[in-house]
Amino acid sequence: MKTIFLAGAALALAGAAMAQAADVLPHIVEAPVYREPVHVESAGGWYLRGDVGYSWNRSKGADFFQGTNAVYAPFATAKLRNSYSVGGGVGYQASKHLRVDATLDYFGKSDFRGSTLGGCGVAVACISSDLSSMSAYSLMANAYVDFAKFGRVTTYVGAGLGGTHVSWNNLSNTSCDSTNPASCDPTVTHDGHKSWRFTYALMAGASVDVTCNLKADVGYRFRHVEGGKMFGFSTGSGPGYDRGFMSHEARAGLRYSFGGCAKEAYVEPAPVYVEPAVYK
Repeated sequence: MKTIFLAGAALALAGAAMAQAADVLPHIVEAPVYREPVHVESAGGWYLRGDVGYSWNRSKGADFFQGTNAVYAPFATAKLRNSYSVGGGVGYQASKHLRVDATLDYFGKSDFRGSTLGGCGVAVACISSDLSSMSAYSLMANAYVDFAKFGRVTTYVGAGLGGTHVSWNNLSNTSCDSTNPASCDPTVTHDGHKSWRFTYALMAGASVDVTCNLKADVGYRFRHVEGGKMFGFSTGSGPGYDRGFMSHEARAGLRYSFGGCAKEAYVEPAPVYVEPAVYK
């Protein structure tokens, strides 16, 4: 009987000790699961682009051989009107901040109006009216740095090198007496010339994530085209050469990427250990 009593007492003491130890050990409480919104990265890899723009053009001037004495003389005035552009290209997003592309742009007809000073058939001092137009297309290799992102908007700068095929239409030249504009020589037509010119460009702008694959792009481009032959010889004058031109372009377009849409991986939160309150 005494043995049974002692065993029961030992069991009771052991149970009390275990209960007290359980009160001392921390309880494991699972933290409430809160899933952060999953951030969707823009697609990388290959992309296609299309752009339209408006170009403010400025001629750097023109020169021509004047008369049979082959005097090389500058145009007194040389102005190019504004024009539009349409283009497309293919590119590659090499990293988060670097992308490259090759583009082909067509530049619509830009009217040219110039004037020259010198002698002509009706007078010693004459002024001419020279009318023509030109169109062009540019093939460029470009690189861009996407340097800052604000939500869906990414700002960028870029630069490009390539060539522009300039196509001049025929130039009509009418020389008149400076003191009597009604007294004029017959109009002379010079054949227009076509040539490839070295070109460089500088760009800046911003793109907006429409979806992870599609971006809308709005930007500015400065384009510099080297000079070349403008028109040929005709009736005692010519040929003529333009010194090149510059353009400031406002552009808008779309870029579509073929890469998959990358997402950040969701990580399950770790358990949180909470110390229980101790009552004495």
